[in-house]
Amino acid sequence: MDMKEILDFIAPTVRTAALEAHRRLSDLGIRHAVIGGIAVGAHGHVRETTDVDFLVGDEAFEHHGTLVMFRPGVPIQVGTVRIDYLSPAKLGTAVEPCLDAPIASEGLPVVSIEVLVYSKLVARRMQDQADIVGLIKKGVDPTPIRKWIEDHAADLLPLFARLCEQAESERG
Repeated sequence: MDMKEILDFIAPTVRTAALEAHRRLSDLGIRHAVIGGIAVGAHGHVRETTDVDFLVGDEAFEHHGTLVMFRPGVPIQVGTVRIDYLSPAKLGTAVEPCLDAPIASEGLPVVSIEVLVYSKLVARRMQDQADIVGLIKKGVDPTPIRKWIEDHAADLLPLFARLCEQAESERG
């Protein structure tokens, strides 16, 4: 994984927002890792993105009965760049370990390829599916991803298999 290529590629405002939000989340003691378009680039499929997405630990939130709010200091806004914060509660407990030992590149913590692909399968948006196809076309090995999905979200295996087949047919 190499974050340098994606950081050099994306708009300077997005790069600055990612680095500054990372710094501030670290200062607040909030576990976090880049997920979304920047993570896709770090894992090898570099593409333009206009926002920054972080998977953040539960410590980023305050719970008041059924009301859940960001804790003071979060959300972090840097200029006009949108920064989104995704809770593991939305994706399930299987992603939590990713926050305890994220992969670091260029000083930024990044989710594992398995968690990244899983999050994109859950979202089911066209761009997310295109990201999975792009990652596989760039050489990401689908075998460990398939195993992770099999262990944690077997219902997503048919969609993942279709996307792998599409990537192979396009790689030609």
